[in-house]
Amino acid sequence: MTHIRNFVGGALVDTAGTLDLTDPATGKVFGTSVLSGRDEVDLAMESASRAFQSWRRSTPAQRQEALLKIADALEARAEEFADAEVRETGKVRAVMLDEEIPECVSTLRFFAGAARQLEGTGAGEYLAGHTSVIRREPIGVCAQIAPWNYPLMMAVWKIGPALAAGNTVVLKPAETTPSTAVLLAETAAEFLPPGVFNVLCGDRETGRALVRHPRTDLVSITGSTRAGIDVATVAAADLKRTHLELGGNAPLLVFPDTDLADTAARIADAAFYNAGQDCTAGSRVLVHQSVHDAFVAALAETAATRRPDVDYGPLNSRAQLDRVLGLLKQLPPHARVETGGTAPGPGFQLAPTVVSGLRQDDELVQEEIFAPVITVQPFADEAEAIKLANGVPYGLASSVWTNDVARVARVSRDLDFGCVWVNTHGPLTAEMPHGGFGHSGHGKDLSAYSFAEYTRVKHVMTRFE
Repeated sequence: MTHIRNFVGGALVDTAGTLDLTDPATGKVFGTSVLSGRDEVDLAMESASRAFQSWRRSTPAQRQEALLKIADALEARAEEFADAEVRETGKVRAVMLDEEIPECVSTLRFFAGAARQLEGTGAGEYLAGHTSVIRREPIGVCAQIAPWNYPLMMAVWKIGPALAAGNTVVLKPAETTPSTAVLLAETAAEFLPPGVFNVLCGDRETGRALVRHPRTDLVSITGSTRAGIDVATVAAADLKRTHLELGGNAPLLVFPDTDLADTAARIADAAFYNAGQDCTAGSRVLVHQSVHDAFVAALAETAATRRPDVDYGPLNSRAQLDRVLGLLKQLPPHARVETGGTAPGPGFQLAPTVVSGLRQDDELVQEEIFAPVITVQPFADEAEAIKLANGVPYGLASSVWTNDVARVARVSRDLDFGCVWVNTHGPLTAEMPHGGFGHSGHGKDLSAYSFAEYTRVKHVMTRFE
């Protein structure tokens, strides 16, 4: 049986408590991870706090070198990382090796460069006889909480800017997917001082203890809106800074001048990637009423060709599968399942599903599904499309499908989402920010914007006359 331990102060550390680890592709338990309590949280936070005193004084060049070496080591050990993540998530192994791990390597290399590219107001005499200088400094110890849908990628998105800016980290992976985070910390330990990057396994209470801890200076979470509100509430009691990348419910606006068959195929890819377990998943389609029926038919036909356990993996857990099946079972009478809606097994597989006939206030439209499920609604004109798109609490990502350049300008301006894609949905790059509005949280991952969020701004004024 596999047993995953904490990584604290540069070494693996065991605890008495354990959590079962289940392979979602089979539904069978294959190992355990430690369950960290208050003592383990104290140990990790003390380790990170001690390490911060020296790491904060490292030069940007030193931090860059460390991140570049971590990226190289991750690239060299790609097969090992893929095996660990596939075992806990059921992901398609080729996708891990060909797409996700290369993106993780690229992101680490980007933040290695960002470490040496701090921007700020130039020094100058803004008051006669005085020179002002702006310092950007690391914040301190960052408690970071990663989700289960992209365990390795989200760990990289979090540690990259934090370490590049000179902070130290205590990362808590999701309780169902801890392996790659611990493996990443072990890999990084060759290039970082002990205590700079720690991993603490555990459950929600472990995360709450990290947020409450007096040595925590910033809390970053990627997770559900519920979890984000919980973190923000606990952090507010001590005025801790927060970085919240939360749920999404992306609208995809399809206008009649687009190629319907090609658009249907691309939207299916965007909706079913990673079994739809993606906060930007293309799951909420809004299509012009003049082509609605034809597009629904094309989308259902395309969806039916996608194969669970071949084109995408299972849902994360039995609880997640049961939740989604419950939503589909409770569909209102006016809704119709065009294809899918079944759990073929083994494990926690869900067939690719398309649901039409839904109305704006239906639960399946308003709530993030996080599964290979697409909903389709008609709209009469551009104004209604925007109203329906914006008519949910989330504001993370969206897309517009049209060949009309003027329409792109109007609609992208009016969509209340942190990202608007045009004639595509889902691509990300380390140079561009990722983050949303409303119940999708605040703060940005990736890009120089993320790097800046892991710094604090200090004004130093010197009188010289």
